[in-house]
Amino acid sequence: MARHVVARTSDIPPGGRKIVKVEGREVGIFNLSGTYHALKNVCPHQGARVCLGKVSGTTLPSRVREFTYGLDGQILRCPWHGWEYDITTGRSVFDPNVKVVTYPVSVEGDHVVVSI
Repeated sequence: MARHVVARTSDIPPGGRKIVKVEGREVGIFNLSGTYHALKNVCPHQGARVCLGKVSGTTLPSRVREFTYGLDGQILRCPWHGWEYDITTGRSVFDPNVKVVTYPVSVEGDHVVVSI
């Protein structure tokens, strides 16, 4: 795996994102409360640029006639068809076997580094 400096930490504030090109791939870098996550900018459903989607929360498993909202700021919703993915794992909310490709991220000094 090659390591790539993709941003300064100040470029991506908490709750923010930055889309970069690394080795010919678009990668979305997300800052969730100071922890950085990197996802390939391709939805596994039909290839949309998923990292352009809305970041929100989602409904969680709950009892009948109850709606529990959670994971606020951690769910990425595909802009084409609304499929939801957990930014921290890349896994789909509705089917854990469907996943956006993720990459390891580290912070070195004030640099965000992605390994691909």
